[in-house]
Amino acid sequence: MSAKPQSIEQWLAELGAPSADRDYKPGHERQLALLAHLQLRRPKLRIRVVGTNGKGSTSFMLAAALQTCGLKVGLYSSPHILEFNERIRINGTPVANSLIEQSLARLMPHALRIGSSYFETATAVALDLFSQAAVDVEILEAGVGARLDATTAVPADMALMTPIGLDHQNWLGDTLQQIAGEKAHAMSGCDLSLSAPQTSEVRGVLSAFNPAVRFVETGDWPALAAPGEHQKTNASLACSAITTLAEEKRITCDLTVAREAINRCLIPGRLQKVKIGSASIWLDAAHNRHAIEALLPSLPQLADPLDAILVFTREDRSLDDCLPLLVPFTRTVVSRSERTDATSALQEQLTRHPQGAFLVLGSFITVAEILRNLQSG
Repeated sequence: MSAKPQSIEQWLAELGAPSADRDYKPGHERQLALLAHLQLRRPKLRIRVVGTNGKGSTSFMLAAALQTCGLKVGLYSSPHILEFNERIRINGTPVANSLIEQSLARLMPHALRIGSSYFETATAVALDLFSQAAVDVEILEAGVGARLDATTAVPADMALMTPIGLDHQNWLGDTLQQIAGEKAHAMSGCDLSLSAPQTSEVRGVLSAFNPAVRFVETGDWPALAAPGEHQKTNASLACSAITTLAEEKRITCDLTVAREAINRCLIPGRLQKVKIGSASIWLDAAHNRHAIEALLPSLPQLADPLDAILVFTREDRSLDDCLPLLVPFTRTVVSRSERTDATSALQEQLTRHPQGAFLVLGSFITVAEILRNLQSG
């Protein structure tokens, strides 16, 4: 291996910098080989969060609630928006870059030798740092799938299944049943499994895999800080997880206080509102039909109508069939490739409507580009 790079991204660039999920390598062999070089301390609780959409929101809400129980909580989520350390948080705070660099120094020779992916190495770093910090709870948000995802290479106590839809078909299958079958494996070895409401096809697959899985109904959350009707589903799943853990005597918690923490929780990159002059812009990492459909009931609450909705798509997928769904909520729908300059496309609309209201949809790459340009501008 070359001399020690000076930054986290230089370390990880040796693995090949990923673009979204396209560095996915299915299988646990490399992950287990990498973790074999660590002496991991198993936490009191390890929770897997798996699904198509809502994983990050549910994970953030759950972490916030568990912290109110007096627990030291490690949260591993992906992808990051601006800085790598956003992926690894302890009690809500991204870990110090110096700690990540120390972990990478231990792991990188082995990662390069066995051909670990960026995500597999990041997962190992998270587990290493959580172990060193002696967290009480680890929350691991899955990357792609579950059966062969890096986060399911280690045993867990609870599995949470967020809404499942069509995405990552190249890896997981072309039907809802196939995708649900892959994600159902998150429940393997877990004493407790909860699921958000699912379609009948998905519900059947999950119930067949684990007859003990409990489906959580979406409750009423009138004071929820996270914008979007769909966040009520994620809040209900996180709240039910806390309640179940308390009932099972896994934690001691004031459920009223925990629920209030869920109410206050804001999630970066999910209907995140920013201001440019007098204009209001909402940024959301919805980049598949399932996510866009979940957003639709919330759009009139942003503005009625929005001046423009800008949709940025990855080169490996098309959202053309989603565009008609957005038309009733906006004066203009603009569709662009993610490879284009998202900030320039937004600026064009701002020039036309300097006091307008806009929604930008795309992956976290799009969200990050606009936020970086706002910071530098």
